[in-house]
Amino acid sequence: MQKRREKEMLKLIKNFTKKEWILALICLVLVVTQVWLELKMPDYMSEITKLVQTEGSQMKDILVNGGYMLTCALGSLVAAVITGYITSRISSNFSKTIRKKLFNKVEDLAMQEVKQFSTSSLITRTTNDITQIEMLIAMGLQLLIKAPITAIWAITKILNKSWQWSAITAVAVAILMTTIAIIMVIVLPRFKKVQKLIDKLNGVTRENLTGIRVVRAFNAEQYQEEKFDKANNNLTNQQLFNQKVFAVMQPMMYIIMYMVILSIYYVGAYLIKDAGMADKISLFGDMVVFSSYAMQVIMSFLMLAMIFMMLPRAQVSANRINEVLDTEISIKDGKINTKTNNEVGTVEFKNVSFRYNEHSENVLENISFTAKQGETIGIIGSTGCGKSSFVNLIPRLYDVSCGEILIGKTNIKDISLSQLRENIGIVLQENILFSGTIESNIRFGNENASKDMIIDSAVNAQAYEFINNKEDKFDSEVEQRAKNLSGGQKQRLSIARTLIRNPKIFIMDDSSSALDMATEAKLQNSIKETMKDSTVIVIAQRISGVMDADKIIVMDDGKIANIGTHKELLKTSEIYRSIAVSQLGEEVLESVG
Repeated sequence: MQKRREKEMLKLIKNFTKKEWILALICLVLVVTQVWLELKMPDYMSEITKLVQTEGSQMKDILVNGGYMLTCALGSLVAAVITGYITSRISSNFSKTIRKKLFNKVEDLAMQEVKQFSTSSLITRTTNDITQIEMLIAMGLQLLIKAPITAIWAITKILNKSWQWSAITAVAVAILMTTIAIIMVIVLPRFKKVQKLIDKLNGVTRENLTGIRVVRAFNAEQYQEEKFDKANNNLTNQQLFNQKVFAVMQPMMYIIMYMVILSIYYVGAYLIKDAGMADKISLFGDMVVFSSYAMQVIMSFLMLAMIFMMLPRAQVSANRINEVLDTEISIKDGKINTKTNNEVGTVEFKNVSFRYNEHSENVLENISFTAKQGETIGIIGSTGCGKSSFVNLIPRLYDVSCGEILIGKTNIKDISLSQLRENIGIVLQENILFSGTIESNIRFGNENASKDMIIDSAVNAQAYEFINNKEDKFDSEVEQRAKNLSGGQKQRLSIARTLIRNPKIFIMDDSSSALDMATEAKLQNSIKETMKDSTVIVIAQRISGVMDADKIIVMDDGKIANIGTHKELLKTSEIYRSIAVSQLGEEVLESVG
């Protein structure tokens, strides 16, 4: 398991650019310089100690060695500052690269792959998880390089001083490493849980904010607060446990550090007492130097301990990021460009079946029909009969499980996704608009559209009147999720956004349900005129939305129950007749005799 986590981290590190590797190499040189300067200072301190205790020593010699110490300290500081700047730049650029890569990956995922991860989880992975990696790199490029170099270098300098002092240092390091190992074993499994709890908290918060009007309408603030408190408390309690365990480390470090100093001086006192007069000064100097180097060794392992505190959570975050990056994209891009195909508006379903995943039942089964270019196809049926799934297959928001869909006699799986969707305009059942202006939302359908084209599309979508009544007209602000617009206004702007594309295939997924009958009738006439050369597919709950179509497909439980015109279906389809009677009354039957 540990090896797998390390591999996940290495996968991300491979995203370093050549420039970042060069900067990391510069950091290595600076860190080595910094360590060398820091480890030179005890030597000068030892020399000063000997000079102070030696008769005839001159102040000039003491000041010279003191000057060397100050120079080493200043050089170490400068190297540390430059290293900090470079590591911050490397980590920031790296997180920017990974964040962009993660965002682009999510953009490419099919709908069924996106549903493997919740929206809140994807947000956490793009923000919090990447931040954990960024912090590790920023600290790791300094401490992870500095700590082992310092430890090894310091150990080589003290090995020949005294086996007693070396033994004390070795025992201290062993206790320190054992403490770190125990803490890691306790905390490591809980870091993954922390990230999942953050996902949960983000999910509850997001759900509450998006549904705030419903919460207030049902006077459910208390219920939502309790729901949030539960998620918040779970995260807090888990974090508290982790921090309590880690809190043991700092006092343990200081206890070990002070015990090492005390032990070195205690043993040193006996060594100096038993030594000859000539060796006393030398032993005293060695003791001062050894205590300084021993502190360097302990501090090195303390730095490693800081990295070990960050590493487990960063490893969990790396795993979560790679889960998204490594997700195989099921909808593969085709290679055929359809611009040269004159029959690009013709849509043909051949024995199409569809299920959301291999473990679920078929949502659509054995669907076959042809819509010729210029025809209007209506689709109607009860709620949950597969109407939306039907049209989501055409722009390949999902891929068919069985059979094939042809556009212009070409299998849509062979057509490049960008070109396929360039030829399709779809108004989804859920009308999503983006923060900005009315004009920017309509222009979203065609970024090269002129002002006249934007106005024409608004007129054809029956949206111009309400836009013109606003103070800022097309420059009027649209809030996030279009909260300042009514359902009907959002639908009409969504239709205008699609009309401005002038697509070869125009799909409306129950996207006029919020309009009154008169406005819907005007909209149908406008679409019939502006989209006369395109294939129009209309899903509707109201029979008035499809009754003028060239063909009407009646769906029932994921299958095509009947196909025909309005008059034909009134005679041949029980389902269609019952819908017509319930919505239009018995007189609709009299009109067909």
